[in-house]
Amino acid sequence: MSEHAARAAAPPSDAVWLGLDLGTQSARCVAVDSKGTVLAAASRPLTGHRQGRRHEQDPEQWWSALAAACREATGALDDPSRVRGLALDATSGTILLADASGTPLTPGLMYDDGRAAEQAVRVNTAGAAVWRELGYRSMQPSWALPKLCWLLDHAAYPADARLLHQADLVTWRLAGHQVASDASHALKSGYHLLEERWSAPVLAELDVPERLLPHVVRPGTVIGAVCARAAAATGIPEGTAIVAGMTDGCAAQLGAGALTPGAWNSVLGTTLVLKGVSPRLIRDPGGVVYCHRGPDDTWLPGGASSSGAGVLAREFPGADLVRLTEAAAVCDGDAVTYPLVGRGERFPFRAAAAEPFTLGEARGAAERFHAHLLGVACVERLCLDYLDLLGAPVEGPLTLTGGGARNPYWNTLRADLLGRPVRVPAQAESAVGMAVLAASADGTSVRDAAAAMVEPGAEVLPDPARTARLLPAYLRFVDELRARGWLPPEAAAHARARTALSAPPMRKDQ
Repeated sequence: MSEHAARAAAPPSDAVWLGLDLGTQSARCVAVDSKGTVLAAASRPLTGHRQGRRHEQDPEQWWSALAAACREATGALDDPSRVRGLALDATSGTILLADASGTPLTPGLMYDDGRAAEQAVRVNTAGAAVWRELGYRSMQPSWALPKLCWLLDHAAYPADARLLHQADLVTWRLAGHQVASDASHALKSGYHLLEERWSAPVLAELDVPERLLPHVVRPGTVIGAVCARAAAATGIPEGTAIVAGMTDGCAAQLGAGALTPGAWNSVLGTTLVLKGVSPRLIRDPGGVVYCHRGPDDTWLPGGASSSGAGVLAREFPGADLVRLTEAAAVCDGDAVTYPLVGRGERFPFRAAAAEPFTLGEARGAAERFHAHLLGVACVERLCLDYLDLLGAPVEGPLTLTGGGARNPYWNTLRADLLGRPVRVPAQAESAVGMAVLAASADGTSVRDAAAAMVEPGAEVLPDPARTARLLPAYLRFVDELRARGWLPPEAAAHARARTALSAPPMRKDQ
């Protein structure tokens, strides 16, 4: 390429990057400049259907909702021609089958659809050695490969049918033809992240035709450009680069700027999700932690708990959570509730029989509310203790994101129980993370793009005296999980040992 052509191809300093996010409840588009300023944002609701273990959405709604959000966001820009690239995240493990033209043949089987229990047994028998090599013990029924087997078991599909991850349907529509999938969304479909290919022997044993499966590239790869038809539907300029994206949890990590080894992002939404950065693949014999590939040859270990803020809506229906938080801060008790959203836990341990409990006395709504807030903080600390047991680096910067991070008192409580500083980024959301990834389309490293576009946010420092007062409640929590047979003994012992090493000294007047 000539010097003139290279200059012409390079995006100007006022370039705008689009981050597209397909969540469970909404489709979102944000437009972000190269300094991280959000210039425009829009979203549209998504609806689904739940019945027992099944959870489905209409794939056509993903496209129509996202296209409408993009039209609104790009329409709010002073100069839409500044848009140079986009990337898309979606829910992990959500799949469908489509025909050769990209028309859906099935509903979208969502990330938590659990119908494929029988198929998961087959998948784990066929792929046991491969899954161990990739760092996790087994696939869960909600993962994409068991659900693909379920689809193939229950209907006949045309010879040209193909598997699409949730993000793949949208990138197909944006480009006007099928483009490569990304390795992040393909992980739960059986993609071999070390060898960077599909696990052909496993697929053959499961009778899954390899022709069903998309070509896969690493996140951050330019996979196509927005076509004229998609430009008319979305308002995104024709020719805009389409960059291979990541799953929503990884996108939130990019949006928080957690990209250096040892850095972690804790997303507190309906459930609690932790994702960090490691220079090597982390293998978990317990099967609750798995790794995505990250930028610059890093690995992104993490896991998703069944505990989180979602329990608050169930336990305190219709409550004014701001006033309840104020009252909880005054009582500042040490009763702790295990805040499971439903029955069963999946991280930092796996226990199908796990159920909520409360240790200590919590009288009245404020004390009960505080016990739930403290319970989430205890789960969060236990997750980090377990990750440390596996050899993951956990002492780097920790960011707090998600809806729960909008509660300042909760952030302080979490920092105090953890006994470490935390940061709350100003614009940490999955869509912003995808704008950061899109900005790598011009050759900028993802880490450099994040450094320029992500505001570190406010730092919350722990109070050592309060840490010392709260740690006994954490240890009671750990002991109770162990006594109930849910937490493995080695994890409980490591949590106790790590707490003893990190605990600040108690003052004589405490």
